[in-house]
Amino acid sequence: MLHVNHISFSYSKHKTVLEDFNFTLKRGEHLCVMGESGCGKSTLLKVIYGLLDVPKGSIFWNNEQVFGPKFNLVPGFEKFKYVAQDFDLMPYISVSENIKKFLSRFYPEESEQRTQELLEVIEMKPFENVMVKNLSGGQKQRVAIARALAKEPELLLLDEPFGQIDNFKKNALRRNLFGYLKEKEIACIVATHDKNDALSFADHLIIIKNNKILMHNNPKEIYKNPKDKYAAALFDDVNELYIEGKKLLRYPHQIKITKHSKFSATVINSYFKGSFWLIAVKFENTTLFINHHTAIAKGNQVDFEYVK
Repeated sequence: MLHVNHISFSYSKHKTVLEDFNFTLKRGEHLCVMGESGCGKSTLLKVIYGLLDVPKGSIFWNNEQVFGPKFNLVPGFEKFKYVAQDFDLMPYISVSENIKKFLSRFYPEESEQRTQELLEVIEMKPFENVMVKNLSGGQKQRVAIARALAKEPELLLLDEPFGQIDNFKKNALRRNLFGYLKEKEIACIVATHDKNDALSFADHLIIIKNNKILMHNNPKEIYKNPKDKYAAALFDDVNELYIEGKKLLRYPHQIKITKHSKFSATVINSYFKGSFWLIAVKFENTTLFINHHTAIAKGNQVDFEYVK
């Protein structure tokens, strides 16, 4: 189990990046960390991995304390693996050689079997003999993930792991990777902007705001009951409705265009989203977004209701 015990961190005396972070993660569990750019997501992963020293608090994996570079000649906790956004691959050797680099040469058959298994997970089998320097950014990202998994860490730390991967590959890779991690009972922490990483695959979700933990719960509960507009906006467009002096937060699918409602608005624009249209309307002095099955001409008056 990972124990993050009331840690704080700052790069300078004037700017705290992480303030009083406190949480646990069990073997095989997946945690997603979300928040706006610069909120401290990447710093949190580096601190947990042992790349940075924390002046306050402590980090333990079971009974072993994780120390930073002041205590280790080679920074990084040996039972963890960290995949940063720069990948740090070896460009002049092949994909398979990058993965095998951390596997034992004394057991070549086992190393080859492990490499082939991971090539299947990241869907890079056709590229196993291609030099890394000839790969796209998204392909390099997949190789970096496979290399981190080569020696089967107990905790995998991923910083925006699918950021450079094409959408048509991203969904399949997510299913393959997170399914593989669950099967092997490898714990995982993902720092991401992508709601799909959190809603479909995470057991727990932490939202960071102003360098503190704003919310920590399972993704379903946070999605359904966001603490404020900042948290809700990480998942979708979010509407602020002021009804009878109360502020309500509602996603576009929670507002329906209907007939004979006491709430009326003027259509500003319609945006095609594939399976639906996103209708922008002006209600009092606020712009609202509503999911609808067809486009509606600009200037039309519509009535709407919201999910209570």
